[in-house]
Amino acid sequence: MTSAGPQGDGADEGPDGPTARILCDTAALADAAPTEAAIAWKLTESGRQLDANLVRLTPGRHVAPHAEPDLDVLLLVVSGYGSLGGRHVDDEPQPLSPGALVWLPHGSTRSIAAGDDGLAYLTVHRRRPGMQIGRPR
Repeated sequence: MTSAGPQGDGADEGPDGPTARILCDTAALADAAPTEAAIAWKLTESGRQLDANLVRLTPGRHVAPHAEPDLDVLLLVVSGYGSLGGRHVDDEPQPLSPGALVWLPHGSTRSIAAGDDGLAYLTVHRRRPGMQIGRPR
């Protein structure tokens, strides 16, 4: 399920400019039957300054350790349980449960693992600039 305006292009502007509106029901998306796709919803509005995704990990699935060099990310656990891993293998994983709000600062290494019932979480970060063709530096 992606967000979209009446024309299906993500734009939802009235005569006075952009309009605030509800995009989705995160609890309903998190509780829907599991699928192979990890992304249950993503923000697609044109002209946006943010990116957002609702990620669902089925039981036992995980996001491998990685670092995001450029963007801070906010992560909100919507349903399920899991753990947040740190920079080092011997770092104690931090438990994740519904309502947990996590800041993942740019440059930090993190991994996420779903618990026995799976895990659904919303991520929000500044939109990445589009790729541009240019001269090498």
